[in-house]
This record gives sequence, C-alpha cells and structure tokens, in this order.
Amino acid sequence: MSTSYPPNPAQFDRQQAVRTALDRGLHSLAGLGGDLVDHANRIGAILWSPPRVVIVGRLKAGKSTLVNALIGAPVAETAALEATNVVTVYQAGAPSRAELVDLDGEHRPIPLTAGTSVSLDADAADIAYVHRHLPTQALANLTLVDTPGLATLTVENENRTRAALIDGFAQTRAASVDADGAVFLFDSAPRADEIEFLRELGFTPLNTLGVLSRADSFGEGALGQRNPIEHAHTHAQKLAQRLAQSVATVVPVAGLLAESSHTGQVSEADAIALHTLASANTLELMDLLESESPEQLGPVMRDRLLDLLGEYGVLGARTVAGQGAHAVNQWLTEHSGITQVKHLLESALQDFAALHRADRILAELDLLAVNHPAREHIRTITDWVRNDPAMHPVLLYRALRGMLLADPHAPVVTELTRLLSGRTDAERLGVHPETSPSQLAHHAGERLVHVQRQAISTRTAAEDAALAELVRTYTSMRRQA
Repeated sequence: MSTSYPPNPAQFDRQQAVRTALDRGLHSLAGLGGDLVDHANRIGAILWSPPRVVIVGRLKAGKSTLVNALIGAPVAETAALEATNVVTVYQAGAPSRAELVDLDGEHRPIPLTAGTSVSLDADAADIAYVHRHLPTQALANLTLVDTPGLATLTVENENRTRAALIDGFAQTRAASVDADGAVFLFDSAPRADEIEFLRELGFTPLNTLGVLSRADSFGEGALGQRNPIEHAHTHAQKLAQRLAQSVATVVPVAGLLAESSHTGQVSEADAIALHTLASANTLELMDLLESESPEQLGPVMRDRLLDLLGEYGVLGARTVAGQGAHAVNQWLTEHSGITQVKHLLESALQDFAALHRADRILAELDLLAVNHPAREHIRTITDWVRNDPAMHPVLLYRALRGMLLADPHAPVVTELTRLLSGRTDAERLGVHPETSPSQLAHHAGERLVHVQRQAISTRTAAEDAALAELVRTYTSMRRQA
C-alpha cells in the first residue's frame, strides 16, 4: 500500500523539536572543550542546513528538466554532455556562483556562461561534484542534487553517481553531498537495477518520491485516442502499489511543460502564434506539426513551440493562448504535475528527510562516543539526546531503515511506516478517526501486548531493535491517551 501525503501542520513542529533536542546535545558536546568544539560546529552545520534531495534516474529520464522547473531557472544543463556528466549540488546563496569540488574535497571557483550555465575546465573523472549557489527562494528550504544517468552506455556516469552517493560515502560526507531523500525518475516502469540502486542509497519509501516522467507523451502520445496524462495518472497509481517498498507514491510529470512554464520561456509572441492554431482540428494540427513548410506558423516558430511545449502542450494550450502568455503558463503548470511534486517536497518528504538527517547526526555522535578520548562524557550526552521524547520519531525511522535492509517484507515494516506517517494517534493505531481516548488507550495496550509477545522470539537484530521501539511507542501512547 502506497503512502499518502496529506497536509500535516504538525510536521514542522516535529522537525523543530528534533532539531532543538539535537542542538542542545551539540551545545553540551561543545561544552566539553578541545577539538569537540569543532566537531559540534561541523555537525551543527549539517543540522541547520536545508535537507538535501537527490534526483536520480536513467540517462535522459528528465532529471535536469525537473531541476530547472523546481528552481524556476534554466540552470541545469539538459543537453550539454560536459555538464550532465557530473553531480551538481544546487543550494540557495548569493551571489550566483559555481565551485568545482575535486576528489580531495578542495573547492575552486569556475566561470558561469550566459549567466547560468557552468563551464568545466577539468576532466569529469577528477570532479567530485559541482556546487551551484543561486539567489532563489525556491531553494530556501531544500537543496537539490542533480546526478548523471544510471546504466549509461559507457557506465562512467553511473560510476560518478555511485561515487558521490554510495561508494564514496566517507569522502562525500566531508564534501557535503550526503542526501536525505530522493526523487526517482523513470519512464513506464523502473528496471531491476534502478530499484537496486535505490535500495543501496539507504533511504526508506517515506523519503523517496517516484516520478513517472514524460507524462505528456505516455502511451500513444498527444495525438492518440487516450489522453496521455490521464493514462499516466492511471499507470502511476498501479506503479505506486507495485513499488510501495521503494517509494512513497508515484507522480506523473510532464517535465517539458513544467520547465517551460516555470523558467519564463513562453513569450507573448509564442502565445499569439499558438492562438492561430485554436480552430484547427486534430488532423489539421497533425499535418501542420509534421509539415516541412507549415503555412500558419512557419518552420521556425513551429519548431520553437514544439521545443517549448511538445505536441501535447501545443494541442492543449492553444485553447487558452488567446488570453496571453500568462494563461498559457497557467495551463502548462496545471497539466504538468509540478505543483504536486513541489507540495510533496515541501511537506512530508521534507519531514522524513529531516528525520533521515537527524538519524545521520545520531550516527555521527555515536561514532565520536566510540573513538574520542572523552568517550564516556560523549556517551552520556548521546544517551541523554536519544532519550529525549522529541527524538522518538528518529528512533522509529532508524528502526524502519534497519528492517528494510534485514527483512523488508516483515509485518513490522508496515507497523513502523504507519506510526511514522500517521498524523493522529488514531491514524497511528489504524483505527477510526473518532475513536475515544479511552478506546485509543485500549488499542495501544493491545498492540503493546502483541509486540511484547513477538519480542520473545525475534529473527534478526534489526527486528529486535524495531520491536523495542514499538514497545516504547505503545507504552507512551497508552499512558497519554
């Protein structure tokens, strides 16, 4: 069953509570003095920076097109092979600038061409990633990481993606590429190697969003008997069920429509030209789009409209083009699916990405508690942080990650997912929304007894840890209901 993403005002409160608990712990860590001040500042920079979401998928899946639409500017190369061969991090910052980060973590500035594109002066094999700073509100709460395609003809691109996100973990952690969630693009259906790559990233379905790309050309396309976007929506719902162990949901997106509408490329002249096609029937439009010498538009304008809108956009947006470029952009946005993607990124996906990041920070503290000479003092601080009630969702999330690696089909996975994604105790317990507090306490008690019985004979260490968190959860819910 796929995870839904309803609005949840409590998500921001949960993020703030988790950050506050970790921040208190980091202040205590810094209070120990010495090099632990630097460690606390380093981890604090991770804590308070926006979550990072990586965009992954095969070559030509539409990753950079989606990045441009989300940022609202044509900053990600969609055709230049040089720039699409490397991982690129897009982060809010002024002025607009770019840095090349080499494999040793050294940063050096690189020039921008045409104000937005980067010009690389090094071999892609020597580059860890490119870091772009952009003065845009679109990146205020989220950093985007664009990656080369998976399973390319030469495999170099996939190797670079793996080096940045999986294999080179220690190196890229120091270089600040670590991601906290993913947007996974695919056409029709992801392949087995793509699903395996997602598993290796170490995320959960809660912080992984599936995108069915090129929805405007799905099935028979714009000129077929069935509306391609409606067809894509139906297919996406089926995929969401099939991929429930990998992604939270699947959203069909027409990336070209989203990019054109969100990057200001559609002009009034384009709208006027498009309006001349308003009265053409489908057969006439097909002839015009395929003709070498289209009389109504001319080949240059016809090709421009196709590059901006595709066949589906030309066919549909012509009906509103008489109202001007603003109306065309509204139509493109409405039919592109980008609004839903943005909503998901700004709501639950960001919330679970924040939990993922908090889990990483706990791991950093645990590592210090093992390796640093002041380990006993550090362990006291980490235990105090871990036992803070605000950190309980993070521990549930960690238990879910562990179970997905050990036994993704275990019933406890469903239970952990429900507890993490539920907005109320009723939703977390899977009971009727109007269940009374006394009945909620009763249901929590039943779940507690069931989990305690399961804990008697566990099959893996991950299951043992997960059941321990469930016992703590249901004990707390029974007391508070």
